[in-house]
Amino acid sequence: MTATNEPANPASDWAEAQFGPHRFYAGEGGGNTELRGARFGAADLRGARFTDCDLTGVTIRDGWLVDVSISGYLSNVTVNGVDVTDFVAAELDRRHPERVQFREGQTADDVRAIWDTIERLWAQALERAGRLPAAALMQQVNEEWSFAQTLRHLVFITDAWASRTVLDEEMPYHPLGLPQSWYPDADAAALGIDLTAQPGYAEILAVRADRMAVMRRIVAGLTDENLGRLCRRSPAPGYPDEERTVIGCIAVVMDEEIEHYRFAVRDLAVLEAQSAE
Repeated sequence: MTATNEPANPASDWAEAQFGPHRFYAGEGGGNTELRGARFGAADLRGARFTDCDLTGVTIRDGWLVDVSISGYLSNVTVNGVDVTDFVAAELDRRHPERVQFREGQTADDVRAIWDTIERLWAQALERAGRLPAAALMQQVNEEWSFAQTLRHLVFITDAWASRTVLDEEMPYHPLGLPQSWYPDADAAALGIDLTAQPGYAEILAVRADRMAVMRRIVAGLTDENLGRLCRRSPAPGYPDEERTVIGCIAVVMDEEIEHYRFAVRDLAVLEAQSAE
């Protein structure tokens, strides 16, 4: 998704998307470096868990990878001599064609069509979630965000990347919005966000619906000419101070919506299976 007056480089528009409850990435001062360059020989790493780790350049030779789960940004990932990067991307695109629609979007009409898709997908997800016990929607699957926490995060994303930037509102943040886990507690408190809040699911749904309506109003008023307009404000304190276009900010919101939908339905399947037992 790029502005019509910019080079066709989708990655440049959504490079700051925040997937999952974790950090942007662990490189360049973003994490513990004690194990950088470490070598593990004949080590038993069964059950190990790597979260928000920069594994660039890692080599696993003669390893046993059984029942292994890997998620994250992939590039030049070779397994037994085969680069699986394109295969994984193609399979994700097959399962989630909204990813392709997002990448290929160029115009204001494209943005509206993508948002139509996002609204439809999340309506389906909410319908599935509504058939589960309320407690299940607060349950984390494999230490990832619960369904309710995911909705709270998307509230924050809309506040930060739509209301704050595109609409130029100074303090649009809802108290139950949930920033990514790297975001400092003090900064969240300064925005009026209560990280200790335990809102009910109905309250979360109401705020989420309001933020979806904000995005609907924004995309409804878009024109090709204003996609490249520069936004004056950064999404929130702590974000890099750089120029951001309307289309760049909207693209972050939509990419977050698409990727978190993928995570949410993945975990809904687990919760549905548990509920059926």
